[in-house]
Amino acid sequence: MKKTLQNLLAVSILFIGITANSQTRYLDDVFTEVKVTDSVVYAQNISIEPMLSGLNPALMPIHCDIYEPESDGATNRPVIIIAHTGSFLPAVANGQATGSRVDSSIVEQCMRWAKKGYVAIAMDNRLGWNPTSTDQNVRTSTLLQAAYRGIQDARALIRFMRMTKDSGNPYGIDATKIVLGGHGTGAYISLGAATLDDEAKLYLAKFFDYSNPQMPLPYVIPFFMGNIDGTDLTYAPLMDSTGTPVVIMDSSGNMIPLVDSTMPLNIPNNPTYSSDFNMAFNLGGALADISWLDSADMPIVSFHCEKDPYAPIDTGDVIVPTTGDFVVEVMGSRTVQDYSNQYGNNDVFVNAGFTDIYTTSANVNNSGFEGLYIFKTPSPSTVPNAFGQSDEEQSSPWDWWDNPTYDYIFTLYNPTAPSGYGAASSILGNPDMSSTKGRTYIDTIQGYLNPRMYVALNLAGHNSVNNVVDFTTNIYPNPAKNNITIENSNFVISNIELYNITGQLVKTENVNSMSINMNISDLKTGIYILEIHTNDTSIRRKLIIE
Repeated sequence: MKKTLQNLLAVSILFIGITANSQTRYLDDVFTEVKVTDSVVYAQNISIEPMLSGLNPALMPIHCDIYEPESDGATNRPVIIIAHTGSFLPAVANGQATGSRVDSSIVEQCMRWAKKGYVAIAMDNRLGWNPTSTDQNVRTSTLLQAAYRGIQDARALIRFMRMTKDSGNPYGIDATKIVLGGHGTGAYISLGAATLDDEAKLYLAKFFDYSNPQMPLPYVIPFFMGNIDGTDLTYAPLMDSTGTPVVIMDSSGNMIPLVDSTMPLNIPNNPTYSSDFNMAFNLGGALADISWLDSADMPIVSFHCEKDPYAPIDTGDVIVPTTGDFVVEVMGSRTVQDYSNQYGNNDVFVNAGFTDIYTTSANVNNSGFEGLYIFKTPSPSTVPNAFGQSDEEQSSPWDWWDNPTYDYIFTLYNPTAPSGYGAASSILGNPDMSSTKGRTYIDTIQGYLNPRMYVALNLAGHNSVNNVVDFTTNIYPNPAKNNITIENSNFVISNIELYNITGQLVKTENVNSMSINMNISDLKTGIYILEIHTNDTSIRRKLIIE
């Protein structure tokens, strides 16, 4: 009986050692195939995009693509939603090769998250504004309104996913664990959705049109455009023959605007569901105003090129790229993270004690702001291209595209442009653009972001710290002969115990460091179990000695 129990113990320890060395869902790629459900209609709402073609605003479907791990038995998976870049205008028409939910960098990120076990969603949003107007009030108002519609759309998608959870849960989601992020213009959406929680925040002085000093008007009026969640039915203002809104006075002397009931501006989608989510991230972009960010807001992770010419990393101006005209003052990632850290909103990351290679690299440039990764990109070349254009500072080096195809489509939009002009102009801010370069940046983005999502969402419950320790522990070489190195990039290792296949303790080491070189030359060949302890938890790994 004693021998049987000892054998069972040995098998149990060996099994634990093998499984502890396995991949960790949500941190590692645990699936090889991804299922993509494309063109899912998550909402229908009024879009002004038809106005770009001289048509009236119209009710249009808004789509998303949903990425899931193939052959996954889990039915309660966290959700990551990501919004694309594009200056709130269609790709190519926006002067860029990017601007849709199928941008290469968006697809790459979603594929990687799905392989880790998430449900990842690439969202479209309503487009349209007037960047070429000579009137600054028109430029500012239409851009802010486009961003506002984008925030409403992101929240509509969150509500849509919660609706699917209650309707058979076809995508197998956990509606209590949702992350929203964005690239470029999509980052304005994710930061805005994370912080705009009160209509009063829309009525800052810089958000008003003062062209009529007697009646300054907010650029965004929820009474007409819908509430901050987009859950009410609203209509355009009724105008008189001069284009002035028609108002009446109520019994208390308050002005009440009249609406045109034939022209809705916002249609509610799944309004009974919550628009809340748990965490945000941004690649570039900016926050409309730092006053939107409050204490006790959700954790935010930010990535930003330090010299981004279009979305300032600190407080600065948004300009129209093609004209240089001013649009609005905004606050970029460094300002956002300065306040997020002051308020303690990112304490969940601080408390995790990350010291991995991505965190270490970020900390060199981020002034100690947890949650901020600054990219220092090479200085632009001073040699003009064949068309006399000069390179500019990089703002989205994680993007890549098929440049010959883009050049062909660009020529269709601009038939008088010289051959090759579209391709040449598209890489002014990304001169060495390639899939290899873009994926390398995404390696860093996900290497820094994914462990922070893991702890912010508490994906392993009480074992969250255990799995992060497991994820960041390296043992090499393995198999080994004389010496092994054991290191953890996040936590101090307190001590190590080594067991043989029969469950006997054969070696112990006090460490109190993040790494140790252990001599194993005195041990026989075979399979052993390493038990690695930190102050918070312990993990087991299999070791083979040859």
